[in-house]
Parts: sequence; structure tokens; C-alpha cells
Amino acid sequence: MFIKSIKLLLLPILLFITQTVLASFILIPMDDVTQTNHLKAYGITYWSLQQGHKAKWLLNYEGGSFLLEDNEATRNECKIRGVTFHVISDTEAAQILEEISSPSKNMEAVTLEKAPKIAVYSPKDKMPWDDAVTMVLSYAEIPFDVVYDEDVLDEKLLMYEWLHLHHEDFTGQYGKFYGAYRTASWYIEQKKTAEKLAQKLGYHKVSEEKLAVSLKIRDFVIGGGFMFAMCSATDSFDIALAAEGVDICESMFDGDPSDVNYQDKLNFSNTFAFKDFTLIRNPVEYEFSSIDTTRKRKIKRTEDYFSLQEYSAKWDPIPTMLCQNHTMLIKGFMGQTTAFDSKFVKSNILVMGMNKTNGEARYIHGVKGKGMFTFYGGHDPEDYQHRVGDPKTELDLHPNSPGYRLILNNVLFPAAKKKKQKT
Repeated sequence: MFIKSIKLLLLPILLFITQTVLASFILIPMDDVTQTNHLKAYGITYWSLQQGHKAKWLLNYEGGSFLLEDNEATRNECKIRGVTFHVISDTEAAQILEEISSPSKNMEAVTLEKAPKIAVYSPKDKMPWDDAVTMVLSYAEIPFDVVYDEDVLDEKLLMYEWLHLHHEDFTGQYGKFYGAYRTASWYIEQKKTAEKLAQKLGYHKVSEEKLAVSLKIRDFVIGGGFMFAMCSATDSFDIALAAEGVDICESMFDGDPSDVNYQDKLNFSNTFAFKDFTLIRNPVEYEFSSIDTTRKRKIKRTEDYFSLQEYSAKWDPIPTMLCQNHTMLIKGFMGQTTAFDSKFVKSNILVMGMNKTNGEARYIHGVKGKGMFTFYGGHDPEDYQHRVGDPKTELDLHPNSPGYRLILNNVLFPAAKKKKQKT
């Protein structure tokens, strides 16, 4: 009887030990039903990488799930942050990886090795809700440093693997806000601040200083960096590169007239993504060029969606990573640069997201030198038509946002194990 009692007491302990030995992985599902907080799931994966653990990104498996090393600290982080997770055994993990490896499955398991060091290019006085990327990084609890012109020109980008461009105007035209806001105190103050900074850095004009910054960012990418940009940082960056050595600013922006026939002097071979575009000469028009479709598009808000492209996970893992989601149909949203007219997208650029109704490109990716870049049209994936002074988006209300997931795909992408891959 005594021995039987001892066995009964030992049985739960043995079961616990057995389960502990077998339960050596954490599966974070990313499908549309199971996961309670998709956005914070990226933060958990990033955090795990920071702790020195490796992870696997299971492309096209349950919405692009993550397989992490099991430990008590990671389990606790998932619970604290409200992220759905399953503790699975070695055998279960092996079965999942075997299924993924099957040639008949459009899936792949990509190893994530190291958390990339992240920089956000943004004026130091900008509020976090001025920029969707800053908001979602903060919400997902992914750490980042804010850098601006002095840092970029001082070669500090060399400290980072991933750079996001806040919706800046790299052309020196102050966002083309002159027509509507030239008498607004915030516009006047921002113009004075930009001019003061340019002079401090040794430039006569803001446009010249922004060009110098653009060239440093270009070199960062060519040297192997990853760059992500949204809204006006996309087209204004390429415009600045195309206009190197050409004055495209009217007198209210830089104090003197623009170059005669400056359109004919643009060099499209300098740009990352766009070609053959026409600049908007009117200084009071809230538009940079023909790249953006904001004023061309005729689509109802209820019908404004774009579709993600499907790629071969085994042969094209890079765009597959960037398109991981729990839905292939994403709600559209506007911005100063809402989307890109496909006519002006270079032929070597991958259009990963497109509005098939009007053929506009929303989400594009390319290679430049040893590095890569992604441009994403629009301002805020959960604020359809964000205007100056609008309240910030509360991401607690959108923890499963497909539009925001695209941003975070780009954040984790540089953590992937480097190997020869087709792009």
C-alpha cells in the first residue's frame, strides 16, 4: 500500500518531467482565427532573438507563424503581452517542419538569427503618432533609435541594419504644404527650423542639405542596409536623387527661381524605384509628381482594397516573408503619397501589393547594390484619410491589423539567415 502511494505521488512528477522534456518549442500561430494579437507577436519574436535565441519563421504556415525556443521567460512574455502561443513537443515541431519541407507545399521555414538594430529617420520633436512605423514599433515593444540629418551626415547609419524613413520631404519643398498652410504657425516654425539646421550643417539651402542626406541613405542601402519608407518619403526620396544638381524648388521654398526646363534635366538612373515621372511645377499644389495616384484615383472607400501577390516560399523567400499575413486582401488607406502609378515603376521592381481595380501599386520592393528597400504607399493602415491634427490611432483597437503586419514583416526580415536566394 505504501509503495502504491509512492507511485501515485511520483506519477504526476514523472508526467511533468516528461512533458517538460518533450515541450521544447513555442509555436506562435499567426492565422486569422487563433492569434489574439498579431502585432505584439512580432515583438515577442524580436525579444526572443534579443535574448540570443534563434527562431524559425514558418512562411505560409498558419499565416506565417513563428517557432521559438521554449523557456519560461518567453512563455511569460507571451502571457504579459497577450500573445497566443502553444507549447509543443520536439515531435510536433518535427512534424510541422516535415510538412513545410514537402515539395508539394508552398511553405518554407526560414531561420531568424539576430535581432536587427533599428533606426527611424525622423525629426526629434515629432510625436510618435505622426508616423505609423514609430507607432507600431512602440506598440509591438520593438526598440529603435531616432536619427535625423546630423546623425545621417555623421555616418551613424553604419550602426544599424534597418532604417525607416519618416514621411519626410527630401526635395526641400516642406511637404508641398505651402498652398494650404503657409500662414500656419507650425509650418512657419518648421521652415525656420529646417533652414537653421541646413545652415548649421554648412548648406545654403534646405534642398541641398536634404540631397546630401538622401545620398548618405542611398549609400547605406548600397552598402547592404535595409530601408523601409512610407507615404511621401517614398517618392520624394527618389525625386531628390533624380534631381541631383538640379534646382526644382521655387522661390518661396529656397529664395530663388527653379532651373529652366528642370524636368528635362532629371536623371532617372539615379532613382531606386521610379522612372519617367513628371514633377508638379505648381508650388501651391499639394503633390510632388505623377508618381502618386492620390488625385487620379476614382474609387469608393468601401471598395478600396489591394491584393498581396503570392510567391514561391521555397524559391522566392524574400517577397514571401514581406507578404506574410492572415489575409491576402488589405484595406486601402490614403496619404500624401497614397499609391504609385504603375507606369512609373521600374521593370526590375517587385510589385507585391496592387489595387487590381485601377492597377496602382501599393507595396513594392527592390534591390540596390548589396541592400534592399521596400516602399509602402499611404500614411496609416488604420486611418483611412489622416489629416493634419487628427487624433492618433489607438493600436489596442487594431491588434490584428493586416496593413500594419506588412510593416512588421519588414522589421523582422533582416533577421533572416543569409543565404543565396532568388529575389
